[in-house]
Amino acid sequence: MSVLKTNHPSVICFGEVLWDILPDGPQPGGAPLNVAYHLNKLGISSGIISRIGNDENGQWLLELMQQWDIGHNLLQVDIKYPTSEVIASLNNGNEVCYEIVFPVAWDFIDADQAAINEVAEAEYFIYGSLSSRNKQTRQALQHFLELDVVKVLDINLRYPFVKRAVLEDLMQKANIIKFNEAELDVVQTLFGGTIGTEKEKVKFIQDKFNVAEVLVTKGESGAAYYKDNDRFYHFGSAVSVEDTIGSGDAFLAAFIAGHKLKKQPNEILRNAIAMGAFIATQKGACPEYELEQYLHFDA
Repeated sequence: MSVLKTNHPSVICFGEVLWDILPDGPQPGGAPLNVAYHLNKLGISSGIISRIGNDENGQWLLELMQQWDIGHNLLQVDIKYPTSEVIASLNNGNEVCYEIVFPVAWDFIDADQAAINEVAEAEYFIYGSLSSRNKQTRQALQHFLELDVVKVLDINLRYPFVKRAVLEDLMQKANIIKFNEAELDVVQTLFGGTIGTEKEKVKFIQDKFNVAEVLVTKGESGAAYYKDNDRFYHFGSAVSVEDTIGSGDAFLAAFIAGHKLKKQPNEILRNAIAMGAFIATQKGACPEYELEQYLHFDA
């Protein structure tokens, strides 16, 4: 399941890095950081383009990236805005609710030539919809989306940071898009799609945005992977959930690892679901674990 790491990261993750402020203490997070963390665990070299504040919270994140061997040479420091914090709370079903502070450092990411060059040498570029909530970061992102890499969009709809025009542009640039079921329905509403079956909803997305590959995650019910005209599905399974923070990001990391290694679609999906379930049994989005624990996890 692993590959040899190279000098240049195979995967660059763009967007928010932050601290999730939970009732029992802060945890490092942000979808780009979470995905990069699990990719590195899987042996896929990864790097981050983001921005932290010139503060203690930012220094802690930088130290963690160094400790985790995540490429951080493109991490920017903002002297005006603080490192991001998100107030996270758990409901009775262990689902997470977020209060996302605005503005913060990652709302002001720049696209310098060094970052453009590094993304151009990568194989995959992963970005989310949340990071485009502010104009400066959105403009920086556009530079990277013009490059010839596999562009993976993780739909992450957080109100009030949902704008139809912005989302449309992000989806048009993607080669792979990941939704959960609720997000797939919201996008149908935003763009006048179908209210039919999941397959019909995905076909609408594929045709409207010219994207061949679509992922739909379904929690305990597993996930579906649409590739051109083919559909692959794998069941999930009930696990003892500690929390669901970052489980979707872990799923995406394992999917990208399998995709990069050109595994068969059913195997890619099975491994990704297992990774998402495994992380749901752990505390936080980036728990400490050995690769063997995931490989032997019985989901």
